[in-house]
Amino acid sequence: MAIQVGAPDDGGDDPLNSSINTTPLVDVMLVLLIIFLITIPVVTHNVKVQLPRERNVPAQTRPQDISLSVTRDGSLYWGQGRVPDIETLVRRLKQEAVKQPQPAVHIRGDGEVRYEAVGRVVVACQRAGIAKVGFIIEPPAGSTLR
Repeated sequence: MAIQVGAPDDGGDDPLNSSINTTPLVDVMLVLLIIFLITIPVVTHNVKVQLPRERNVPAQTRPQDISLSVTRDGSLYWGQGRVPDIETLVRRLKQEAVKQPQPAVHIRGDGEVRYEAVGRVVVACQRAGIAKVGFIIEPPAGSTLR
């Protein structure tokens, strides 16, 4: 049982066309190319600003500067002495903040310490009125000091 669809068969078979028509593909690619050429300059247009350059300057510590260390477990040390809690740290920092010139605070955080523990120390410095807070890090291996 067969069903004939279309024009009646005239007895001649048309050859099959097995090639892919690439004209629509080329049209779509040209449209996409034009869209990208138009939109890329708009996207890359930036406001001119002078970005800071990376510097790796060795820390110049003064005797009056305060060194705070945060260990892996979140324990806090002022120099070599342990500080029991943040409120004690704020009280001690307030005593130092009134000195002229005000000492700088250098925070040394362990590489495995939670950010929260170091953040609490920064907030304590802010509450005490310390104006200059810095972080002590080790430069990456193979880097040179500028």
